[in-house]
Parts: sequence; C-alpha cells; structure tokens
Amino acid sequence: MEPVQILVTQLRDIARASIELLPQIAVAFVVILLTWGLNNLASYILRRILDRTRLRRSLKELFSLLLSIFVWVLGVMIAAVIVFPGLTPASILAGLGIGSVAIGFAFKDVFENFLAGIIILFRREMRIGDHIECEGIEGEVTQIAIRESHIMQTDGQLVIVPNSILFKNPVTIRTDKDIRRVTVICGVAYDEDVDASRDVIEDAVKACDTVHQDGKPVQIFAQEFASSSINFEVTWWTGSKPVEVRRSRDQVVAAVKRALDEAGIEIPFPYRTLTFKEALPLQGAGDG
Repeated sequence: MEPVQILVTQLRDIARASIELLPQIAVAFVVILLTWGLNNLASYILRRILDRTRLRRSLKELFSLLLSIFVWVLGVMIAAVIVFPGLTPASILAGLGIGSVAIGFAFKDVFENFLAGIIILFRREMRIGDHIECEGIEGEVTQIAIRESHIMQTDGQLVIVPNSILFKNPVTIRTDKDIRRVTVICGVAYDEDVDASRDVIEDAVKACDTVHQDGKPVQIFAQEFASSSINFEVTWWTGSKPVEVRRSRDQVVAAVKRALDEAGIEIPFPYRTLTFKEALPLQGAGDG
C-alpha cells in the first residue's frame, strides 16, 4: 500500500498547490482578457492608420500580424510571471531564444520564404497585375503573400511560387512599362528592290492601330542575306501585356503580307537547285 499512499500524497500536494494558485490564475486570466482587448484596439488603430497610406494590402496584413504577435507575447509573458513568480522576463526571453534557434533550423525554408516575402512586399517593381517571367514560369501576378506568390499563367493554370525563388532568381517584369518593343523578320526575294520593299513594309506597319508611334518610331532594317531572301528586321512598339503583343503581331504580319502582295513584291519560299555530275537522260511519256 506504500506506493498508493505516495501517489495520494502527491495528488493532495498538487491539489493544495493548485488551490493556492487560484488567485494568481484568476489574475492571469484577467491579463489574458485585457491582452485580447488591447490587441483588438491596437489592430483597429493600426488599420485606420494604414488605410491612409498606399501600402499594399499584403504589407498591411503583415504589420497587423507583427503587432498582434508582439501584444500577445507581452500579455502571455506577464500572465506567466503572475502564475509562476519564480519566472523572470529575462529567463523567459532566454528560453524563447533557445527555442527560436531550434525552430529556425527545423523551419529554415519557411523563414526564408517569409523574409523573402517581406522584402518583395517592400519592392515597388513587381505589383499585382504585372506579367512576369521567372525560372520558366510566366503569367500574371494575382497575389503576393508573406510566404508565396500566386502566378496565373496565360493558359489559366495557377502556379504558387515560394517567395525565395522570386527573390534569388532574375525576374523579368514584362509590364513594368506600358509599351514594349516587338520584332518580326520579313523576307523579300532577291529580285526585288530593297529600298522600295522597306518603304512598303514601313507604311504597312504604321497603318496598324495597335502600333504606338508617339515618340517610338517604326524601324525597318535590312538584316541579312538569307538562303532565298533578303531579310528585314521589322520593329515597332505596342502594349506590354502578352495578349496585346500577340494581337499586334498578328495585325502587323497580316498587313505587311497584304501590302507586299498588292505591291507585287514576292515573299519567297525556299528554293533548291540540284546539280548532277553527268547529264541525265530524259524519258518521254511514250518511251517505254
């Protein structure tokens, strides 16, 4: 019966200690309630202040989250000191420091994406609605969160990209400017006049309504002697969104083709000349 008596004694001591701690527990519970109210009040005041700024929504949410964490850590620390008077803020902070090192190693990638997300949120180059390309992923930025960013590809597929990838690798922002330069190659036959062909192509491109010409000239350059044509580099400016680029390229190619046809200028297809070492006999239809 001795082990049973030891167990009963320990339970009595625990119950007595718990009863003695009831006043401290009640005060700590009140502190938690005050912390909850203070957190709501501080969050409300911060939201009112941030609503007057031009910060991104995700950045506002980050500030609110950090404020809530600070208020709750402070409140829980005060409640713990009330319940356990032997604890001191210094010892609690030391314990949190050791625990944070272990958590940091365990969740290295999570914290890496978190910090990268904070830096990306403070950047103004990449915005919601921008079309970007990074590591073979191309599409519209629909959301920038703390840990990841959402990229909607042109085929409708959503790609969730960890922020560390966007932070460590080069990111091409295709819609950083309102307009973008587009280039296509157009070839004409060797028998055609180069200067006349250039003028016809230039007039056709300028006539397209998707081509921007305000301070952005249409440029046509003879580029190379190709296998069966003189190739022109045709360059113009249009809207920066992918659909605008495709629409403008379609219009320009169709207009140039139509203009060259109307001018009687040949757009050649590849020619192949066969040379034989010896003359080949020709066989007529009636030979047999």
